Amino acid sequence: MIIAVASGKGGTGKTTVAVNLALVLGAVDFLDCDVEEPNAHLFLKPCIQAEIPVTVPVPEFDKQKCTGCGKCAEVCAYHAIAVIPSPGKKPQPLIFPHLCHACGACSLLCPVGAIREDQRNIGVIEKGFRGDIRFIHGKMNVGEVLSPLIIRRVKGLIDPNAVTIIDAPPGTSCPVVAAIKGVDFCVLVTEPTPFGLHDLTLAVDLVRQLKIPFGVVINRAGLGNDAAEDYCRTECIAVLAKIPFDRAIAVRYSEGETLIDKVPGMTDVFNGLYKNICQVKNEADRCS
Repeated sequence: MIIAVASGKGGTGKTTVAVNLALVLGAVDFLDCDVEEPNAHLFLKPCIQAEIPVTVPVPEFDKQKCTGCGKCAEVCAYHAIAVIPSPGKKPQPLIFPHLCHACGACSLLCPVGAIREDQRNIGVIEKGFRGDIRFIHGKMNVGEVLSPLIIRRVKGLIDPNAVTIIDAPPGTSCPVVAAIKGVDFCVLVTEPTPFGLHDLTLAVDLVRQLKIPFGVVINRAGLGNDAAEDYCRTECIAVLAKIPFDRAIAVRYSEGETLIDKVPGMTDVFNGLYKNICQVKNEADRCS
């Protein structure tokens, strides 16, 4: 089973839930797909054993062959190519590599074959182990924008025979869709605040559109009001677990420690979380 842990906004405790769920289960694959700001390694402290560079093809122009016709700029949906007029000379193509989405349309449709593709590095995938947990995360280079591509490369390393925990990026944009698409279950982590509730509703809309079975974990329970629980009750959404608003939890988090190792009662909370995930997933399977 592939379980994604997501949230409508950052700072709700998504990584805390993903890391401690993995530790309770043991012998799982853990994928940190928050490739812009991966931080699960700070808590799991894996021994990294391998690095895989992530590259994308970008166009290179043969200026001898190029006629300056502008077909490449015309077919580029992302405006990564401009053809610049030059007085007394043929127009010159100009490429903006960070806008290129590596679709290959320009090289495919160039009428004179003046474009070849070169590889540009945009990040790295690191693999290792924390005990019997297989750890994989992606790290995107600063200034890059193609996080969904790196996320798909990370997910390409999933072992179909293992239980997999995916720590998804926060929010509801394209990187989140790339991370949770095709998973078996999605855990949405929220907090009992107005912002938490607002962004939870956006995340619920997303997973419903993707037709992914899901449930909610309320972190910092007791901090605010009961609006998040009322919303879940109204929408017939299962509350899978509640993590209390507790200074001891905040201290352990700030020290880079895991909850099940340091906070009494947390092992039962996360064992209960997995039990509830399985129950809701089975119910969804029977209804589908």
